[in-house]
Amino acid sequence: MKIRIGFSLTYDCPQPTPMILNLNVHFSRIGDMIVPDRLIADPPVQISGFRDGFGNWGTRLVAPKGLFTLSNDALVNDSGIPDVVVPYARQTPVNELPDETLPFLLGSRYCETDRLSDVAWNLFHHSPPGWARVQAICDYVHDHIEFGYVHARPTKTAWEAWHEKVGVCRDYAHLAITFCRCMNIPARYCTGYLGDIGEPPPYGPMDFAGWFEAWLDGHWYTFDARNNVPRIGRVLIARGRDATDVAISNTFGPNTLKNFVVRTDEVH
Repeated sequence: MKIRIGFSLTYDCPQPTPMILNLNVHFSRIGDMIVPDRLIADPPVQISGFRDGFGNWGTRLVAPKGLFTLSNDALVNDSGIPDVVVPYARQTPVNELPDETLPFLLGSRYCETDRLSDVAWNLFHHSPPGWARVQAICDYVHDHIEFGYVHARPTKTAWEAWHEKVGVCRDYAHLAITFCRCMNIPARYCTGYLGDIGEPPPYGPMDFAGWFEAWLDGHWYTFDARNNVPRIGRVLIARGRDATDVAISNTFGPNTLKNFVVRTDEVH
């Protein structure tokens, strides 16, 4: 399967504005790229790339004063296979976890394990450890939160999403990640492209998607509390502790986002 991905973001900056961006496909998918996702700036500016502490590709630039557009248009090969389901995957005891998973066992900016620990244990201590426990968490979060773009805000945490019971995909992911960590399961936030491939219409507006991965039985496995079914065509951009680490843009100055378009379509 071939998937066309891309975006167009237009900012209005009253002054030159430094930016740090997470907009390139994750290095783990580099072998699948048919047409690379080169970042195009209009008007042109100097662009430099770097790798962050989680291995994600980052971009640095200074947006000029006025309207400034970032875009790309890429083509990627995909297996067309839905997310893997491994119901027998066991939960790894904390003392046996690899060192590199430990940061994803702790609280973070949007995932307040200290505030939700008692809630998590009350809800999930009877669930079988391992895959079944993570799925129980996804089932609960999927039913607990009502999806709606009007409920989005960049400051909302897992604790607030649990109380308010409304949110967008990042809120589903943050709450599920927090519950997993509270139950001693490492979990990390993922952002990327996820279209409606294989799904029946009607289709909603396209956006970058948020999901998570949980460490079970020696592997990171994909879970999606918002959709809560295996999906086709995920294209990963970045992973981190939560949305703080994988924000599509961090801007260091006043600006207004004037246009936001994301594309992901199967190419026949």
